[in-house]
Amino acid sequence: MGTDHFSARHIGIDDPARQHMLNVIGVQSVAELIDQAVPSSILMDEKLNLNPRYGTFSESSVTDHLRNIASQNIVRTSLIGQGYYATHTPRVIARNVLENPAWYTSYTPYQPEISQGRLEALLNFQTMVSELVGLDIANASMLDESTAAAEAMTMALRLSKSPSTVFIVDADTHPQTLAVLATRAEPIGITLDVRRVEEMATATGFAALVSTPASSGTIPDPGVVRRIVDHLHENGGIAVAITDLLACCLVVPPGELGFDIAVGSAQRFGVPMGFGGPHAAFLATRETHARALPGRLVGVSTDTAGRPSLRLALQTREQHIRREKATSNICTAQALLANIAGLYGAWHGPDGLTNIAERIAHLTSLAVAGLRAGGVDVSNETWFDTVLIDVLDAAATHAAALTHNVLLRSVSSTRVGFSLDETSTYDTVTTLWKIFGVAGVDAVGVGPGFMPEHRRTSEFLTQSTFHRYRTEHEMLRYLRRLADKDLALDRTMIPLGSCTMKLNATVEMEPISWPEFANIHPYAPASDTAGYLQLIHELEDMLIAITGYDAVSLQPNAGSQGEFAGLLAIRAYHRSNGDDQRVICLIPSSAHGTNAASATMAGLHVVVVSCDEHGNVDMVDLATKCEQAGNRLAALMITYPSTHGVFESSVTDMCALVHDHGGQVYVDGANLNALVGIAQPGAFGADVSHLNLHKTFCIPHGGGGPGVGPVAVRAHLAAFLPSHPLVPTGPVGPVSSAPYGSAGILPISWVYIALMGAQGLLDATRYAILSANYIAARLGEHFPILYSGNHSRIAHECILDIRPLTKRTGITVDDVAKRLMDHGFHAPTMSFPVAGTLMVEPTESETLHEIDRFCDAMILIKGEIDRVEAGDWSAEDSPLRHAPHTVEDVVGEWTRAYPRDLGLYPSVATRTRLYFPPVSRIDSAYGDRHLVCSCEPLENYAREVVTNGG
Repeated sequence: MGTDHFSARHIGIDDPARQHMLNVIGVQSVAELIDQAVPSSILMDEKLNLNPRYGTFSESSVTDHLRNIASQNIVRTSLIGQGYYATHTPRVIARNVLENPAWYTSYTPYQPEISQGRLEALLNFQTMVSELVGLDIANASMLDESTAAAEAMTMALRLSKSPSTVFIVDADTHPQTLAVLATRAEPIGITLDVRRVEEMATATGFAALVSTPASSGTIPDPGVVRRIVDHLHENGGIAVAITDLLACCLVVPPGELGFDIAVGSAQRFGVPMGFGGPHAAFLATRETHARALPGRLVGVSTDTAGRPSLRLALQTREQHIRREKATSNICTAQALLANIAGLYGAWHGPDGLTNIAERIAHLTSLAVAGLRAGGVDVSNETWFDTVLIDVLDAAATHAAALTHNVLLRSVSSTRVGFSLDETSTYDTVTTLWKIFGVAGVDAVGVGPGFMPEHRRTSEFLTQSTFHRYRTEHEMLRYLRRLADKDLALDRTMIPLGSCTMKLNATVEMEPISWPEFANIHPYAPASDTAGYLQLIHELEDMLIAITGYDAVSLQPNAGSQGEFAGLLAIRAYHRSNGDDQRVICLIPSSAHGTNAASATMAGLHVVVVSCDEHGNVDMVDLATKCEQAGNRLAALMITYPSTHGVFESSVTDMCALVHDHGGQVYVDGANLNALVGIAQPGAFGADVSHLNLHKTFCIPHGGGGPGVGPVAVRAHLAAFLPSHPLVPTGPVGPVSSAPYGSAGILPISWVYIALMGAQGLLDATRYAILSANYIAARLGEHFPILYSGNHSRIAHECILDIRPLTKRTGITVDDVAKRLMDHGFHAPTMSFPVAGTLMVEPTESETLHEIDRFCDAMILIKGEIDRVEAGDWSAEDSPLRHAPHTVEDVVGEWTRAYPRDLGLYPSVATRTRLYFPPVSRIDSAYGDRHLVCSCEPLENYAREVVTNGG
């Protein structure tokens, strides 16, 4: 394709680079390489059957086309509420975080030394949440409010001392949350007892969930709530609250009412509705329960010089520790959105947040007063921002609202509701009065919608972070300081195996900020969302054509949730055939931990299948396990290409073997970047896959989220894709709060596929495989390539084995990873799927120059390891063990065995680098022993470290 085609911008390898790489690998063409690497039994004969217009767009024409689609969405004043609210994203945050590649192209902060900026922002989020809800500790975000509630349910099951398997739920909870709870509860044997809050104090269960404020807007009586909590605690139970962060500024927060866990959404803290997401939810708890907390947790530790430093605390997620015994499969978070929400809190501070909450509460009370004065039947006795109204004909009321460009909440044929928000004004209130045909009242003397006993009196957000950045100058500089501490794709290659850190083009990113996509409520009527529905259906068709499956659901808002949804589909399919006994899920020993956790959550029993010495699934053991399972076999769950980065030649045999035994085949789509345009899982024997749009299809990782994990199935499983209360489609319930999950970022993948077209997508896959094999060829003589397939070829990633070097020298995979930071690189994936190894994935987007820069750095590092082996340095006093080096490390007294300039500048190429890690190697064990997960000024921690002797 010509250089004017988008694919030439996306793919980093030009013609001269391609020929050089082929020469190094030892093949004549990319086609020859593909034929050697990929089994002929799965190779496609034809191009992808995509719309022929895809691939012909220019960047400007695709933008124009998408604007035409977006124009079909009608942006109205949404008063629907129900967990989603209009909000103002401060422009300084929108421009410098949401729209800034320094923030949205970074990876999960597993290498904390080069992630200090986003870790600080996440610590702000955690602190804000824990302060507002009145609990000790909060995690670094959850996927959405409904799944956060489900995670709280299973967390409570682990913590509770009650023998009961009943989870008591407040009937006045958002319908989508009740539905997700039901989806999550049934497979693992939890019974939901849904009842009115007044009846909960006499119920028996291992835990109870109370909505405060409730879905109806009612604020439960504190006395009633305390009796529920006391009753639970007396019987060994756990008390869970769903709450609203703005309401917590005014009313008594859950922690002060005795709740053990609080969950909710931070969406209204500056994050657009986006037709349902992505948004940061939260889960907060008491410090005594910190080690049962699902998801990620940022904590404070120290580096080797005693400097206060941040890292993910307790970061070995429970699905890797407990695997099939795990109660959570959460692998990702909503880091980018959590950062925005936390920075929103810092921008407004406690006074600003309270003023916003007071204004919303006052406008709601004013609206209620006017409605009641006009004879309208407002059913609430208490409220913060939401009330329900009894009417004769709800359809007529909604029609009246539409004449004023307003959307009300649908409750029943005789009841509607409204929720006011940060964007509401006095004009909003007067419009409401007009809709209901009343004159309104004067604002003088209108009181709050709750009693004095509801009022919060405790202070919150007293930390300096929430008082220091109130001017745009200060916030702008703060955001720049944070970004400057981090390595993201805007600075350097991130060669993470399995994680596919590729170009997130600006033309793909721009549409997410358009009002027609950003400001649409997920429960808006279909007549207002025609553009979104067109884009969603077209993207579904694109993914069907790419994967060879027959149906797709975009609802799962993470890969882990796509796994869960796919396994639920398999379970429901078997049950529909009367095969309730089919509950065994075979999973290779090399699988990602979420696989086993997802299977357990779906009510399946995990049986592990061995891998052979080449890293492939052991076909003999697989056959044995299939025979042993018999008519209890439900599924085989594999990753393809394999977790070891190899195209296993026996994949079609695996699928046939499992099908012969009546099972289904789940192919984890984490490595789809090596398949697009070359092979289709739906065609070579798989029944279901989840896809990672935040990998293969260019949605950025955002520092650890957002993600989208659609689930794709063959026709016989289509009826068992996730349903939703608003879009009921089948027997399987929802796995996310919104019908289409994180729809607000789907334009990114749509634009990518529309620009690339069938040929561009095929080229991307071919060049990803080319680049990986080039790295294997260059580095293989320095670091053994652990696994390879036919003709000693690999797929899109390779595993470098550091273990022999560790055995000879003591230099570890951690030392190599930290030394790469001195070369300006993020490390490859460490110790997965094999401990003591590095898994490298270059992707198709990197240029030969950048790939060679990485290879050169690795070869120099091998040279330093050789010097340790030769006795020039001990491992302990080598630049590898001291890495990464900060500027501060080399300007003081120098007593190390190597020159100080070698520490900071390990190569001639690094002499011009502008990035230096802000801290040296972090002591994670210290941080886990001294768990601190909310923010004070870092200088306070520095003083504490000095006082305690560092």
